[in-house]
Amino acid sequence: MNKPIIILTSLFTAMAFFACTDGLDNIEYNSKGDVAIALPSASATTGTSLTLTATLDGNVGNVVKRGFCYSLTNQTPTIKDNMVEADENFTATITGLKGNTEYFVRAFVYGNSRYTYSETFTATTGAQTLEEQLADYEAPTYDDNYTAIAGWENNSKWNLANVHDPSVMLAEDGYYYMYQTDASYGNAHEGHGHFHCRRSKDLVNWEYLGATMEEAPAWAVEKLNEYRNEMINAEGKKLDPIKAEDISYGYWAPVVRKVNNGLYRMYYSLVIDNYIKTGKKNTAENFDHSWTERAFIGLMETSNPASNQWEDKGMVVCSASDQPNTEANGWGRRGTGDWDAYFKFNAIDPTYTITPEGKHWLIYGSWHSGFAALEVNPSTGMPLTPLAKPWTVEGNTIESFGKLVATRGTSSNRWQASEGPDVIYNPQTQKYYMFMAYGQLAVAYNTRVVRADRPEGPYVDMQGNSATAGKEMLPVLTAPYKFSNSNGWVGISHCGIFDDGQGNWYYTSQGRFPVDVPGINASNAIMMGHVRSILWTEDGWPIVMPERYGAVPKVVIAKEELEGNWELIQMKPTAQNSTNDGNATQYESKVITLGADGKVTSEAWGNDQTWSFDAAKNMITIGNNKIYIQREVDWEASPRVATIVGGGYQDNGATTNWMKKINR
Repeated sequence: MNKPIIILTSLFTAMAFFACTDGLDNIEYNSKGDVAIALPSASATTGTSLTLTATLDGNVGNVVKRGFCYSLTNQTPTIKDNMVEADENFTATITGLKGNTEYFVRAFVYGNSRYTYSETFTATTGAQTLEEQLADYEAPTYDDNYTAIAGWENNSKWNLANVHDPSVMLAEDGYYYMYQTDASYGNAHEGHGHFHCRRSKDLVNWEYLGATMEEAPAWAVEKLNEYRNEMINAEGKKLDPIKAEDISYGYWAPVVRKVNNGLYRMYYSLVIDNYIKTGKKNTAENFDHSWTERAFIGLMETSNPASNQWEDKGMVVCSASDQPNTEANGWGRRGTGDWDAYFKFNAIDPTYTITPEGKHWLIYGSWHSGFAALEVNPSTGMPLTPLAKPWTVEGNTIESFGKLVATRGTSSNRWQASEGPDVIYNPQTQKYYMFMAYGQLAVAYNTRVVRADRPEGPYVDMQGNSATAGKEMLPVLTAPYKFSNSNGWVGISHCGIFDDGQGNWYYTSQGRFPVDVPGINASNAIMMGHVRSILWTEDGWPIVMPERYGAVPKVVIAKEELEGNWELIQMKPTAQNSTNDGNATQYESKVITLGADGKVTSEAWGNDQTWSFDAAKNMITIGNNKIYIQREVDWEASPRVATIVGGGYQDNGATTNWMKKINR
């Protein structure tokens, strides 16, 4: 620990009797008073405290109270600022101070109905130890396993329980608002509305507010049957309408954005899970050799998110096919193993972005051929160009439904394991970033990112590959993982990206437990909301931190703290960890040691590497690999404590490295 630094500076004479009018009790100092206070002495006992001593001269028998007053800004502090009373020896300790900070201090006494003050002096506290700087920090204590409170009657205790496909925005009232796909453990949400909302001031503790939509809007069944009336079955007849009470809905993947002061928009998905031909619900027994019905994206608006009252504005877009509206040449399906996909643009999973020039774009899509970018009217949020028919017939095309901006396969591969795009603009890099989910939800779910100069593309990955060329996009941002002392997490994707308006960016998604976690029935059904910090590489690519955000103070990191053992996770895309849920596995950690001599001991990187630390950039360099670091919570420790985590890319994004300092 550094020795404390003390600076004492007299602003007047070295020994004097000084008093003033403070407006307290309307007492005006009598210059012929009978007590004097010598210039006090001080010692900084820690980086957060000062121990002060003063002496008196004169008629001290009339003194009934003595102490010290202090301020960061007022050069002649009084008891109306900050004060601490002294003991009979005229000694006191001021606590709770900032380290390496100058304070203005005066001693005072009270007697004969008057306050008397010493001269002003300044004292500078010493440097704080790391322990002192983090002394007041409390890591989140809530349990990730919320099975005990999953019931609806306990929703006030949910915090980040029952979260799926979250979207977060910062509102004018200073709260972050989160909205989501319906999720439950044991049908906790059944019959209680959709697109559930919660809010937070610190991104750690969340207040559950309830559902934003009680039931499907009336326009959904109207638009569905309007389209069915134009669809022709194998017998040449129009399809029968589906009664409202027979429609099977899914309520999925809202995105919420602040448009301007006093206006917020939510684009949401309504998925209709009835077969096209017969209109029956999607079950094995009802399969009729047709695809299931289309999905819709709707729009709601509010002026006050805190009210949780939203006004529905109607349909924005629906699923569109590049094939005819007939059973014979369009929506017919050979069998349940036929994944050729009737719909090209699947109208779910919307994201919404506003350019600096004031243009508004809706990007959407999931599993059917890729993602489409559709420009919308800034005033209404509806398509800027009127929609054509949602199928190709009589020269009609579906270009009005959007421009293809990302696809995981080729034109012959219509069923693709990609969904949940989220597009943001980073003014610091002046780039648009599209975050995408790869793989299936249960385990394999992982996140990729591409970027462009315009919201409608063209988007490229870190290696310069086009997002529309059918190649695997790199890097991997999140994937199933497991640090020691934990079950780890799977299904980490379909993210929402947001910022705090101060240049700090965040990633939110659900995380799921692996299957068969001991003591937890249906453990993979646990869907916990995760929030993580995003750091940015020197060349403008986002890195999602390996541990969840815990609001750890941003205390300066010293090189000596980095010495010792770390856990290293290396995420490399493989077939089973990208698409095939049945073979997907968690990436597990290995121990790596950063020695005080600058050498590295690592099974992954070998023992011939060296390491260094750039404090200005908060960046560790190990060989040719850069790891960007910050303070975060060790969620696997018991109790949870602050630690240091970091991430970076290797081989031009082919490998993602996650690291966590072991402090337990």
